[in-house]
Amino acid sequence: MKARLPAGMGKNPQNMNSMIKQAQKMQEEMEALQAELDEKEYEVSVGGGMVTVKIDGKKEIKSIDIKPEIVDPEDIETLSDVLVAGINEAIRKVEESNSEAMGKVTGGLNLPGMPGGF
Repeated sequence: MKARLPAGMGKNPQNMNSMIKQAQKMQEEMEALQAELDEKEYEVSVGGGMVTVKIDGKKEIKSIDIKPEIVDPEDIETLSDVLVAGINEAIRKVEESNSEAMGKVTGGLNLPGMPGGF
């Protein structure tokens, strides 16, 4: 089975080489951006500031700060719910930031297999 290129593609080798170079440049930019995003740190507070989660761009939790006032041995469920909410919000924040930054490089293209989880 032959691969079919869009009309006009492949007839001009210089055009194809130019496209390949552009794709390579975009990939290099995306890899550099991903490395930068991986190093970035985010902080999210939930539960009225009772819990603060710090996370990096690789979605690794760096720390969780818990105010003593939220620790009630009679109500562990509330603390657990606030922790889950904080961690989920931190992950969402990283994903949103990474997606927005990568979108600027790719012009909104969906490129499977490229850095950034696309």
